[in-house]
Order: sequence, then structure tokens, then C-alpha cells
Amino acid sequence: MRKVAFIPARIRKRLQYLNGIIACYGKTKYFGIGMNKTGTSSLKVAMRQLGFRIGNQREAELMLHDWAKRDFRRLIRYCRSAQFFQDFPFSYPFTFIALDQAFPGSKFILTIRDTPDQWVDSRIRFHSMMYGKNGQVPTREDLKEAFYIYKGRPLEIQELNGLEPDVDPYDRELMKERYISHNRCVKNYFRNRPNDLLVLNVAEKNAFQELCRFTGKKSNETRFPWVNKTMDVRKI
Repeated sequence: MRKVAFIPARIRKRLQYLNGIIACYGKTKYFGIGMNKTGTSSLKVAMRQLGFRIGNQREAELMLHDWAKRDFRRLIRYCRSAQFFQDFPFSYPFTFIALDQAFPGSKFILTIRDTPDQWVDSRIRFHSMMYGKNGQVPTREDLKEAFYIYKGRPLEIQELNGLEPDVDPYDRELMKERYISHNRCVKNYFRNRPNDLLVLNVAEKNAFQELCRFTGKKSNETRFPWVNKTMDVRKI
């Protein structure tokens, strides 16, 4: 039997990256910039069904400290490898502006919930399940001890996003303010470019058709694929 040459992981990763660049050359990029718990997982599945090459989310998540310094160079290189990206750091402040400048002609999808309170309830419920003791709302100490990629990241990411030392991570009014501010900032940025931004509530009846129209794709599907977001441990 002919032996198959062993390819080191570093080289395999590089080959995958180059293959992605070739496969996506000249194609429009789409960025999901809605905040976590707004149907981002469902959007990712829908975009895959429509034939888009999806970025490796873990690679993007490892760029937390780059994002904190507003250094988007590594993220921009990463984004050359696929067509669609979502969640962190794409849903965090400043990222969509940097990518809009780096990739002219790109399109952006802002996923939203019915109300800010609905988003807050969903996020608190998810974090309580993932990080709280006995399903209770997590404390700052709980987040400090929680493990995702490394110990303490769930708290660190909130602190790098502006959480003050003496503030409850789950203060409802502050959470609502953050959600409203993000959506307002995105809409304001694209206010004179309506064709470049789709504001999408995946729970609405015609949401999938709106996505198809925005991306120029055709599909026999009529509804968004349902993803059990409560069990998606990648959402932080």
C-alpha cells in the first residue's frame, strides 16, 4: 500500500487558507453584525444552505486582544478566506467599520430581536445555563471562574467591552442600552447606503425571502433553519 505523506497541521491550515482565498476571489463578502442571541446561529446555517463559504469562527474568536486594541490587520487577512462571517468580533463595536473599509462592496446583515427586553432575557437565560451556579444568573466571580477557550474569558470579554469593575454584568438597563446603541450605530453608519445593510429579524415570516433577495440567491426553502441557540456553547 502506498504511504500517504504526513502534512503538518500548520501547513494544512495554510493550504486551507489559500484554498479559501482562491474559492472566494472576486465574490461579495457578507458580515453578520447582529449581537449574540439575535439568531446569528440560524443566519450562519441559512447562509451555508445558500452556498456561501463560512469562516472558521474559532479563528476569529482568538483575536480578542487584537480587537481590544482596535488592531484589525489579522482579522482582515483571515476574512480573505471565506464569504460569510458572524459573531465575535464581527458583532462588536468598530469591527464592521474596519471591514467595510477593507472590503469595498461588502454587505452587512444586522440581526435583531423583537424588543431589547427579549434580547436581554435570552442572553441572561443562556449565560445562567452556561456559567451560573444551579442555573442562577452568574456573578462576576462566576464569570471569572468560567472556562471558554481559557479560564476567565467570559468575564474578560465583557471587561474589554467596557464593563466597569463595580457594575453588575447583567444589569438589565445597561444591557438594553448596549443593544440599542449597537443597532443605532450600525443603522446610522449605513443610513445613506440602504443596499449595503439588511436589518433582519429571523423570527419574522418573510425573513428567509428577505435574505435571499439581499444575497441574490434562490432557494426552495421558505423559513429560516431553526437552531437551538440555547445549547450553542460558542455564544459568549
